[in-house]
Amino acid sequence: MKLKPLILALSVTGVIPVADAAQTTEAQTVSVAAQSLKQKLKALESFRAKFEQSVIDQDGHLIQSGKGEIALQYPAKIRWQQDEPDETLLVSDGLRTVYFDSFAEQATILNTLGLIDTTPFVLLTTQDPKQWQKYSVSEVSGGYRIEPVQTGAQVERLDVLFADNSLKIGQLNVTDSSGQISSFKFSGAQINVPIDAAQFKFVIPEGVVVDDQTQSD
Repeated sequence: MKLKPLILALSVTGVIPVADAAQTTEAQTVSVAAQSLKQKLKALESFRAKFEQSVIDQDGHLIQSGKGEIALQYPAKIRWQQDEPDETLLVSDGLRTVYFDSFAEQATILNTLGLIDTTPFVLLTTQDPKQWQKYSVSEVSGGYRIEPVQTGAQVERLDVLFADNSLKIGQLNVTDSSGQISSFKFSGAQINVPIDAAQFKFVIPEGVVVDDQTQSD
């Protein structure tokens, strides 16, 4: 079983609206934390680092691990290269996302906005108030916790932890509805450095099977 890139690991399905008073009150009480995180991310124009990924099941057992490199640039540009255990590449120019599996010789094409629009990951790429209203933000040790205001999400929690109280993201923890936790630990991080635009483009090699899902989004 292959490890999912971060942007795919944060995908959610089956969201059901909720409008009870308790959740409304909670959203109001964490608004200060949301503004704090929003201001912090506003200053983060680019980010690149190496990462180690681990997947822990609901019983606390390590079931998968991997490593690779990531580059992010506002808005919604990402290059996620996984080197172990499988060589895969996810590249987005902000509009189109290509997920390339070199072993399977298959490339999947997706609309970037449709992919991240209903996930906590969207808050790392936008300042849009309408998107921020979809999530509850609270402070945790070393960073922030993001949770959907609506119920039924596959991803129940995203913890964004910053290294040394700086703009450098040190770790992301993703908890899904089964209790499984995917952790992404970053090292050698660089922030707000120029990143070649070519890093966010990918030319699909000849002979590769293409699954274009942009028309069905």
